[in-house]
Amino acid sequence: MAEQLNEAYIVAALRTKLQAETVEVTDVSGGCGQAFTAVIVSPQFTGLNSLKRHRLVNAALREEIKSIHAWSAKCHTPDEWARESSKVADAMDMAE
Repeated sequence: MAEQLNEAYIVAALRTKLQAETVEVTDVSGGCGQAFTAVIVSPQFTGLNSLKRHRLVNAALREEIKSIHAWSAKCHTPDEWARESSKVADAMDMAE
């Protein structure tokens, strides 16, 4: 694990460990690397409820989470993410 966690390190770890197709990580700690939010899209979430998805993420980042003060993740399957993305695009089109 890296000395200090950062967004790029967490993105790479999640892409590798969960075969995530999309990973967006934001450091919300002001730069100290102790609070992150994430959006994770992985086919490994298919058929799993929210709790099981979060457990899978937490297991993948077991060592990293030990040094994180606050962690929030939104976990989607590729199909869910495609539907969510199209809703956002539709809403943006209507706003124009």
